[in-house]
Amino acid sequence: MRISAADTERVSVSDETAKAWAILFARVILGLIFFMAGVWKVFTLGPAAHVQRYFLPFQDTFLPTWSLWLTGFVIPFIELAAGALVIVGFFTRPALIGLGCVLVIVTFGHLLKEPLYAFYEHVIPRLALLLFVMLLPADADRFSIDRLRRLLSGARR
Repeated sequence: MRISAADTERVSVSDETAKAWAILFARVILGLIFFMAGVWKVFTLGPAAHVQRYFLPFQDTFLPTWSLWLTGFVIPFIELAAGALVIVGFFTRPALIGLGCVLVIVTFGHLLKEPLYAFYEHVIPRLALLLFVMLLPADADRFSIDRLRRLLSGARR
């Protein structure tokens, strides 16, 4: 059986299409990581227990207790909502900014307690995916609701 050049062209994927698939995979995986963390923290652990387990241990630092409660209570909901938005590609960049803020807070907290914290295990993989998706042109993310909205708004003009 011989494969002709025409057969090869039919099954090949253009660079633009490959880029769109790469963004989709990175976006969905990143979204799932945060969304599932949010689901667990909101519906299984509970936001108050999240604060007690992960934020109140920082009461012995300079951080006021009210800020620990506020931040620790809100983060699970940001992870849940922004993770879902990233998965489907709806308001992707604002959602990524929210998740980036969560990563900054998590990094600060870990380094506050343990200055040599191995954040490459938790933060760096998430940050790498976030930066990958955020730095590529929005138009390259062809498999998203954001792209569909841009196409539809352009058709109305």
